[in-house]
Amino acid sequence: MNAVRPAANAPVADRRAAIAVRQTIALPMARAGGATPDLVTFDGLDRPDDFALVFPRTGTGAPWVRVHSACLTGDLFGSARCDCGPQLDAALAHLAHHGGALLYLHQEGRGIGLRAKIEAYALQDQGLDTFAANESLGFPPDARDYHSAAGMLQALGIARLHLLTANPDKVQQLQKAGIVVESTLALEIAPTPFNRDYLEAKRKRFELFSQALLSPRR
Repeated sequence: MNAVRPAANAPVADRRAAIAVRQTIALPMARAGGATPDLVTFDGLDRPDDFALVFPRTGTGAPWVRVHSACLTGDLFGSARCDCGPQLDAALAHLAHHGGALLYLHQEGRGIGLRAKIEAYALQDQGLDTFAANESLGFPPDARDYHSAAGMLQALGIARLHLLTANPDKVQQLQKAGIVVESTLALEIAPTPFNRDYLEAKRKRFELFSQALLSPRR
């Protein structure tokens, strides 16, 4: 069954409402302790290859959810320059134990794409942090968008959740899109000599964003 795709310039709420489940298959996994979640694809997405892994629930109440932006170098090749691969593994293990859903969004390099991310890596080797490198290439420091994730969650029947994240921007975007985030849990990854500066840049960025959210508007 194919849903009618909304126009690219349609209001965000209309585009989100047009997202619907397309296909669901069982996916036996070698990772996550051999769990077998459902792999779910969707119609109506701006990025049609985004998908969800839905693990069997082990209790009642709001489920655990991880909204994970793709990192080919970390998720697939185990790059030590970031913490994306270990975060993905930690999220899968948590969801296999507690149940819930992982949304996998193809937003490489914080939304700038793989080739530009590699160019940003070269700038990081020259001393820029991960956010400044994106800006030096003419991109926002973080171009990721989570409105489609909200539509995927709504299509899965998830309106309230516990979110596996330390990113306040992710929380804010989901809440603005109508998802109730009851709590958050950071996936703590121990730093290494290769990613220590990267993790510190993220920590500072998240702190500044949180402070901006708490500052009174004038």
